[in-house]
Amino acid sequence: VGDRCYEEGMYEAAKLLYNNVSNFARLASTLVHLGEYQAAVDSGRKANSTRTWKEVCFACVDGKEFRLAQICGLHIVIHADELEELISYYQDRGYFEELIALLEAALGLERAHMGMFTELAILYSKFKPQKMREHLELFWSRVNIPKVLRAAEQAHLWAELVFLYDKYEEYDNAIITMMNHPTDAWKEGQFKDIIAKVANVELYYKALQFYLDYKPLLINDLLLVLSPRLDHTRTVNFFSKDAMQYAAESKDAELAEKLLQWFLEEGKQECFAACLFTCYDLLHPDVVLELAWRHNIMDFAMPYFIQVMREYLTKVDKLDASESLRKEEEQVTEPTPIVFGQQLMLTAGPSAVPPQANFPYGYTAPGFTQPPVYGFNM
Repeated sequence: VGDRCYEEGMYEAAKLLYNNVSNFARLASTLVHLGEYQAAVDSGRKANSTRTWKEVCFACVDGKEFRLAQICGLHIVIHADELEELISYYQDRGYFEELIALLEAALGLERAHMGMFTELAILYSKFKPQKMREHLELFWSRVNIPKVLRAAEQAHLWAELVFLYDKYEEYDNAIITMMNHPTDAWKEGQFKDIIAKVANVELYYKALQFYLDYKPLLINDLLLVLSPRLDHTRTVNFFSKDAMQYAAESKDAELAEKLLQWFLEEGKQECFAACLFTCYDLLHPDVVLELAWRHNIMDFAMPYFIQVMREYLTKVDKLDASESLRKEEEQVTEPTPIVFGQQLMLTAGPSAVPPQANFPYGYTAPGFTQPPVYGFNM
């Protein structure tokens, strides 16, 4: 009869009947429909079945009775296979704060399991990132690290990601993350501890470059940690390259020449040759020639001198061409003068020379000689 009343929506009648026969599971469902949430929780406690707890919990969530919902939820989350449905019910309705409070309360339960710690860490990464680090430091051994790693990466929580990589013994990824996100993830002590454990040797040299770029004053501390593991020849070459680059960017000719001398003192002829071109504009050919001759390495310096010679010849050719052009432009064509006796007569105009026909016969203009007349008698 109680079931008939319940199906017909006669909840008050069903309540009396279920209470009379101590059917607490059905009574809890009936009380939920009546909005008597506290009584429903009490009946659920007496029924003590997961199904009843879920029904009452979800009803309390819909009724925004979150305190009562949490009481019910504590009896649900201890079952790993029920946890996902409970989390989805809260999240789908946007009750993230209430869900986090429920899982936080559940951590102290005797039957707390990995799923609870893992899901709470994921919720922290999404909604309360400031609390995730503390949670991981306390319970990292009780979370599903690969699952939390993905959540931390998606949330761009780089420091927490490094912490998890370290605990999961993925040291290479931890170092890469710190170098890619130094502002958030790099810590000096942690970096030096982890770099000594990496499997990929190439990360040693990437770490050196990282320190040169971001923490040059701490490079010696890093070298103390890595020195037993580094290939010393490769390391010296690594720093030689940076030294050449620094000297070239400094625009200091004296520094570049001292670097050349150091390479020769250390017997690094290849570095000497490379430096000639890296610092080409700073070096004096006479200094290079003397160093190469003194150390009997003219073969290493010859490409440099070929380039210098080519450059000088090009400049000389340009100067010759420029000088020839200048001389041609200075040459100006002048009119040819006409000289009569001691008087300079220009050809610039018709009035420059007085016409001889205008002089009387026998008269000679000053400075002029009357030409003789042949075969003509006056």
